[in-house]
Amino acid sequence: MRLIVPALFSEEIALLDWPQLKQAVASCTACALHAQRTQAVLGVGDEQADWLFVGEAPGAEEDQQGEPFVGQAGKLLDNMLASIELKRGEKVYIANVVKCRPPGNRNPDTTEALACAPYLDRQIALMQPKLIVALGKVAAVRLLGRDATIASLRGQVLDYHGTPLIITYHPAYLLRTLADKARAWEDLCFARQTFQGLMKQANATI
Repeated sequence: MRLIVPALFSEEIALLDWPQLKQAVASCTACALHAQRTQAVLGVGDEQADWLFVGEAPGAEEDQQGEPFVGQAGKLLDNMLASIELKRGEKVYIANVVKCRPPGNRNPDTTEALACAPYLDRQIALMQPKLIVALGKVAAVRLLGRDATIASLRGQVLDYHGTPLIITYHPAYLLRTLADKARAWEDLCFARQTFQGLMKQANATI
């Protein structure tokens, strides 16, 4: 399979199945981040998940292990999931906006997010989740296609191409800003209530 560069072949990415998508991400050279990666990190979990959580980019531990959210932020995310009776890998998928680690664990820039955009879009199209939760501003901006603060986006059911989208804080931010953990808990409760409402609505139409 030849290399697929999103800037040139995004229409081809939109036709890939899961195995092809994994191969394409593993061999991608669309932006400079590929040059120093140990491995690309596509995502982890149930590929037919009802819930999709999207962060910003792999860190050092994720780059080594090939799985998103495996460090302290990952442990906190697992606890956040457990608080609303969810578990990594069970009806849950976890991904990032960017699939390769930015140097120094900085936020991905606009060019890098754009290069990876067709990959995340294809993951969502294949998965067809019932609800997306964006973790942090980078994910929120990417999925919404516009700039805004987390504070202005919380507590709303937004939209990603027809899929309900809820915004909350990134676990790494919460590790640094303990005061906002209570707000994140509110967001998770709101997400659970929203999901339950979606399921009731779906069952009513059957």
